[in-house]
Amino acid sequence: MNESRANRILTALKEQGAEQMLIVDPMSICYLTGVSMAPFERFYGLLLRADGHHVYFLNRLFHVPEDVGIEKVWYSDTDPVMEIVAKYLDKDAPLAVDKELKARFLLPLMEMHSASAFINGSLAVDTTRGVKDEEEQKKMRVASDINDKAMAQFKTLIHEGVTEKEVADQMLQIYLDLGADGYSFPPLVAFGANAADPHHSPDDTVVKAGDCVLFDVGCIKDGYCSDMTRTVALGHATEEMRRVYDTVLRAQLAGITRTFYFKTVSEEHLKVYDTVRSANETAISKIRPGVPLHVFDDTARGLISDAGWGEYFTHRLGHFIGLSEHEFGDVSSTNMWEAKPGMIFSIEPGIYLPKDTGVRVEDLVLVTEDGVEVLNHYPKQLEIIE
Repeated sequence: MNESRANRILTALKEQGAEQMLIVDPMSICYLTGVSMAPFERFYGLLLRADGHHVYFLNRLFHVPEDVGIEKVWYSDTDPVMEIVAKYLDKDAPLAVDKELKARFLLPLMEMHSASAFINGSLAVDTTRGVKDEEEQKKMRVASDINDKAMAQFKTLIHEGVTEKEVADQMLQIYLDLGADGYSFPPLVAFGANAADPHHSPDDTVVKAGDCVLFDVGCIKDGYCSDMTRTVALGHATEEMRRVYDTVLRAQLAGITRTFYFKTVSEEHLKVYDTVRSANETAISKIRPGVPLHVFDDTARGLISDAGWGEYFTHRLGHFIGLSEHEFGDVSSTNMWEAKPGMIFSIEPGIYLPKDTGVRVEDLVLVTEDGVEVLNHYPKQLEIIE
């Protein structure tokens, strides 16, 4: 049991007027216990209490380590599980519950008057998970480093006649060979106009000269996720294109998302790429503790709008990430949260031109005490795949 994390949650809960919480989200329980579990339809819960007497509720079919540092209460499929849970609750105090608690488990607790009130305590858990401790930061650096190395190999999979599916099917083995435990999400590989769909699934599209090649990929290592997007070109760029791009490159900060092109890249597509990359890096340059998260979205969105492509940036700027590839919290125009040291989220502006092309540049960033650390280090210069 990670007492430090539990105490941070309990401190946040106290501000809501609660000193006990029933957590059922498997990822949040893993965050506290280190135990990964897929309970399916069975009840699986962790009771946090301000007095430190935490209780772990487990079906006898579940397998967990012998010693997790807290009391384990076992039940069988034929036992009245919520009656068992109720015995450990302070019925004279409010109970904070997880937003993932199903009605078939919550309603019996309410009918038994097992607490004086029931409140949604998920924000206390979600905001705590949103600020990564040193151990989590180290694990996410490792996962991002593997992603950098994998990206260098992914671009070598692009050649005449290859399909998106054929490329995607080879990615898992590359990750495993580099030491990852698997995907953090199914890889997105998009050629040409398919890249205009931010959530395209790889299909039988064959790459052709002039196509952008967009990779949105991530791996998981020791339970923690990475995420990165890159776009490249297949073939060659004109000397003028390279001159323009290199000028922009020298003026920008380091970053990670990439769009590749196959054989050649048009002047118009080069302008799109430069705009997206500039939006990515300008937003990153604003990151420091105390700055509201919406400022980063506003910055990137404003730059893209000023370039004339505002209507084609169709999603929020970023999402939180950790044990899950998408965790609670985002970087959007509506989020008034202030950046805090330890927060890790994506910065991923994009421009998606229907039936033409799509470019997204994505980095994972860590808010530090005095600024920001970009977790990805794959080079940003425009890459043309010959």
